[in-house]
Amino acid sequence: MDVHWFALKVFYNKVFDVEDILDGRGLETFIPVTKEQLKGEEFFRVKRRLAVPDDSRNDRKYIVEGPYIFKRKTIVASLLFFRGTLQDALQVRADFEGRAMLYTTVDRKAPAIIPDSQMKMFRMVCESGMDGLEFFSDENIVNFKQGDRVRVTMEGPLKGVEGYIKRIKKDRRLLVAIEGFVAVATAFIPPKYLEKVDQSPA
Repeated sequence: MDVHWFALKVFYNKVFDVEDILDGRGLETFIPVTKEQLKGEEFFRVKRRLAVPDDSRNDRKYIVEGPYIFKRKTIVASLLFFRGTLQDALQVRADFEGRAMLYTTVDRKAPAIIPDSQMKMFRMVCESGMDGLEFFSDENIVNFKQGDRVRVTMEGPLKGVEGYIKRIKKDRRLLVAIEGFVAVATAFIPPKYLEKVDQSPA
C-alpha cells in the first residue's frame, strides 16, 4: 500500500508521548522543534535523570550530544506529522480519539494527505539550523501576498529548497508551506542566491 504523510493535533501537551508510541509502531514521525542547550542546575538535574533508566518516563524531549544536553521545544504547539498507509492513519485516529485529532479533508470524510514534496521542503527549512525562522498557522498565511516561486541556489542546508517570496514585516522572505497546515519563513536571503522556478504548464 502507498504511504503518505498525515498530521495530528495532539491534546494535553502530550506530543512527545504520542511520538514515542507511533515510533514504536514503526511509523516515521516529525515534530517541528528547536533545540535549547541546557546549562547550570537544569543541566545537572536532567543529566541525573537520564542516567537512571525508567520506562515509565518519557525522555524523548531531551537530546544528548556528547557532553551537551539539549531540550526539544515544539515550534508549533501540539502539531505532529507521521508517515504511513491510509489504514495506519485510520487506526491512529481510532486509537487516539479524545487525545489527538487527525486532520481530515474539507468534507471530513478522509485523512488529509500531505504531499511528500511539501513535507520535504518544510523539513529542510526546519532542520537547517538557520537563525530567524518564523512560523505561521494556515490562517495567517493568507495575510501575505503571494510572490514569485523560487529555488535556493546557495550552498548549505537550504540549497534546493523551493518556496514563495513574500513580504513579511516589510522584508522580502522565503515562505515554505505545507498547505492547509503551517508555513515557515526564512530570514532574508539575498536575491543572487534565488532563481525563479518555471510554473508554466507543461
